[in-house]
Amino acid sequence: MIQIKIVAICFLFSFLVACGGGGASVETTTTTMGQELMDLDESYKKGIITEDEYKDAKENIMDRYN
Repeated sequence: MIQIKIVAICFLFSFLVACGGGGASVETTTTTMGQELMDLDESYKKGIITEDEYKDAKENIMDRYN
C-alpha cells in the first residue's frame, strides 16, 4: 500500500515538473514613450539612422502609445 502511494506521488511530481517548461517567456519593458523618442532622436543626430527611418520609427512609437 505504501509503495503504491510512493509511486503515485512520484508520478504526480514528475508530471507537475514537466508542465513547468515550455520555454515561454514574457518580455516586459520599462521604457516610456519619452525615453524611446529621446533615444530615437539621439540615434538620428549621431547619423545612425536616416531621416526616413527616424520619421517611420517616430510614427511607430507614437502609434504604439496611443
